Amino acid sequence: MQKIILVTGASSGFGKAIAEKFASEKWNCIITGRRKEKIESLAASLHETYGVEVLPLVFDVQDKEAVFNHLGNLPTQWQGIDVVVNNAGLALGRDSFEMASLTDWETMIDTNVKGLMYVTKAVLPYLTERKKGHIINIGSTAGVEVYKEGNAYCASKHAVAALSKAMRIDLLPYKIKVTVVHPGAAETEFSLVRFKGDENKAGLVYDGYKALQAVDVADIIYYNACLPAHVCINELVVTCLAQANSFYLQK
Repeated sequence: MQKIILVTGASSGFGKAIAEKFASEKWNCIITGRRKEKIESLAASLHETYGVEVLPLVFDVQDKEAVFNHLGNLPTQWQGIDVVVNNAGLALGRDSFEMASLTDWETMIDTNVKGLMYVTKAVLPYLTERKKGHIINIGSTAGVEVYKEGNAYCASKHAVAALSKAMRIDLLPYKIKVTVVHPGAAETEFSLVRFKGDENKAGLVYDGYKALQAVDVADIIYYNACLPAHVCINELVVTCLAQANSFYLQK
């Protein structure tokens, strides 16, 4: 029987690369995202290229009702989820605390923290009933160390780290693995979103060194998902060679 992975935020970046990696290894995929055209295009591509079954779902993880309507009522054939990747997330703005936008803060908290909680809560009954499954949360080096002008984004990713530890503890009786992966600088749409479409600012983030690529993170997620049943990597920090942590980057 083919395994099933659920990936949130699969429209681009890490999520898209993760879906492509698992599909290439013949996993059936549930992919979610806000951008209908991109999600449906990816679903068609995965099915055509790899011959796997794909369930595309279009909703925003900030929308609690939509999350539970879609994920809490999956068709029977899609309920045997083996791996959940909570990838949907974003950074907005890079401003000092006193200048930062309340709207940006709320969007980051609602997506990175509450969205992750909604998705996990919605699908957890499928995992606990089978006493099997693996939840992989995408954190950030911002969830390990706080950096200047990172305020709410860093707070949201620290919350992801704490929630991952809490899940790992609480779900022990159900034999469910929980892993949090903290990527460093990665060349995706991340900075373009953070700087609200300013391509010059976004490009400078990755200038002068080789950043992580989405496929690098996808390979790491796949490795974690394929470990023996008794092995769980609880937490993993991964950066490119040029980056030591949130503060030190050699360009």
